[in-house]
Amino acid sequence: MDDKELLLKLSQSLLEILNDDEYYDVTIEVGNDSYIKIFRAHMVILHYRSTYLRRILSTNKRKNEGTLFHIKLQNILSEIFQIILSGRITLEEYDTSDIIKVLVAGSELGLQELITYFSYIQSFLIKTKANWMEQNFNLIYQ
Repeated sequence: MDDKELLLKLSQSLLEILNDDEYYDVTIEVGNDSYIKIFRAHMVILHYRSTYLRRILSTNKRKNEGTLFHIKLQNILSEIFQIILSGRITLEEYDTSDIIKVLVAGSELGLQELITYFSYIQSFLIKTKANWMEQNFNLIYQ
């Protein structure tokens, strides 16, 4: 097995962990009063993917030893959080408004992988969605 195959297998295993409902140690309540969804997640993955969640987890670590963490994210839509939590964002698959919402939520959560690819995503939107961006300037400006 070469390095590329090993990394591919490791990546696949990590994606399976994201979908594991048995050994989670964090629940995340996402959405507002009209639609709330509970996600199950893994503290160690959240800790390394999000600077925002790392702060929350570190602050509450001393209080919740041995118990399940519960985090509320009321300003993020559940559909957008699902995209972020999956770790897979194929730009061609999503609405332009959803891509913008993912970028905003990713920025709020301090997701390093999205911040790293921000200029690529920005270029993609400018090249392929310029008309939409002009028509929805208010949303982008916000």
